[in-house]
Amino acid sequence: MVQNVKQIAENRFRETFGRHYEDFNVGDIYEHRPGRTITETDNTWFTLLTMNTHPMHFDKEYAKASEFGKVIVCSPLTVALMVGMSVTDVSQKAVANLGWTDIRMTHPLFVGDTLTAESEVLEKRESKSRPGAGIVTCRTNGYNQDGTLVCTFNRTMLIARRGHSVEDKVNY
Repeated sequence: MVQNVKQIAENRFRETFGRHYEDFNVGDIYEHRPGRTITETDNTWFTLLTMNTHPMHFDKEYAKASEFGKVIVCSPLTVALMVGMSVTDVSQKAVANLGWTDIRMTHPLFVGDTLTAESEVLEKRESKSRPGAGIVTCRTNGYNQDGTLVCTFNRTMLIARRGHSVEDKVNY
């Protein structure tokens, strides 16, 4: 996590987060902490909010009969949490998310598991259409408390260059 302090007036400072395009280096890995222990409430609410009607996510009796023997966490929740965990490190200064690819659910995540994540910078390039930004692609991996890979995806973002982020333009 890149953490900076911006002076906004005499004797007054504001904490800022995130990386500008210039701060990314191919091959760098950012460990996203803290982790997040998934509760039954998290899983049930997310399942209801997204209208996911598969009983593997909310029906304990149904799930007992499955190969997993218990309720599994709704996979889009896993992805959403990993994206959220990565914001401070990789997209706090994003102009836009350009896409996610290669999403893989490699191992089930269960209620009570603790999810952590890390992102590796795969590539970066100047934007041809936006001189105030560049394009960064990261691979984000999510792990349970045992270190088992549970999810992986690539994410591409348009990241503001130093002096071009909204934060650089607004003083609120």
